[in-house]
Amino acid sequence: MKGIQVDHWLNGPEDMKVTELPVPTPKEGELLIQVKAVGLNYFDILMVQGRYQIKPPFPFIPGGEFAGVVLKSTVPNFKVGDRVFGSGNAYAEQVVVDAIKCIPIPSNLSFEEAAGLYVTYPTSYAALVLRAKLQPGEICLVHAAAGGVGIAAVQIAKNLGATVIATAGSAEKLEIAKKYGADHCVNYRDKDWTAQVKKITNGRGADVVYDPVGLIDESMKCTAWNGRILVVGFAKGTFEKVAVNRVLLKNISLVGVHWGAYFINEKESVPVVWKALLDLFESGKLKSAIYDKVYTLETIPQGLNAIANRETFAKVVARIGGSDSKL
Repeated sequence: MKGIQVDHWLNGPEDMKVTELPVPTPKEGELLIQVKAVGLNYFDILMVQGRYQIKPPFPFIPGGEFAGVVLKSTVPNFKVGDRVFGSGNAYAEQVVVDAIKCIPIPSNLSFEEAAGLYVTYPTSYAALVLRAKLQPGEICLVHAAAGGVGIAAVQIAKNLGATVIATAGSAEKLEIAKKYGADHCVNYRDKDWTAQVKKITNGRGADVVYDPVGLIDESMKCTAWNGRILVVGFAKGTFEKVAVNRVLLKNISLVGVHWGAYFINEKESVPVVWKALLDLFESGKLKSAIYDKVYTLETIPQGLNAIANRETFAKVVARIGGSDSKL
């Protein structure tokens, strides 16, 4: 089978190569999956560079999200032919994954649509519901609102009854955010973007700030009293130094969000989050959003670089295999 394997830290995605790999064999509790589509994430770049907080032993297959069909099962709750999405070393035609990291694909979603769900939507749901406890009527400021986790956050916040202010770096991306439910849009490249947020909120500021970019220090200028700022990621590529006096003066809570750590520290919350999300998808209240260009196994490096260069919106996916991956 074909796949991408990393046996040393890379300079960047452009160093990733497709090679021939042996077909893996599932052990007890695992599934062998025929991969149909994979989700591309910024953290995949950090992973192959050795800059991510998790550093797998060499050699490893990168990629954190997939959707596909079960080829072999060692557990009773999945059978051959089942359509599933989940998390694992995904950038290959076939992968072995823990069955507990797989979820049946909702009947109304394609493989491409399902491939980008496993990280983005539970991250945003856990952030807004479990960590921020966003309430109906509150104002939620969502940064990078046209990205994968951003669009998820916009939709989830709207379903929770919040007013959503979306930020992005271009008019095109702001239109994408508006399409998925944002009430107000602000370009965070504008020098006065925090003043714009203040004006929209009649001087009060946002109750909850969802930040996967690294805009915490600036966001505190337009955060309300008792506001909660969700630290979701660092797409800018640097870690901020925060003016903690503002944290004190406005009673602000800085709240970390690490969805992957729930599987270790708070396992009981994982099925609760997924039940809520799957219900929303089945009812059509949540929609999977995919970037216009769908990549292939061979062009995954180009897709990852497009993410790094902020050229994309929504969820970037790659199709693995032929045209049947849309079934």
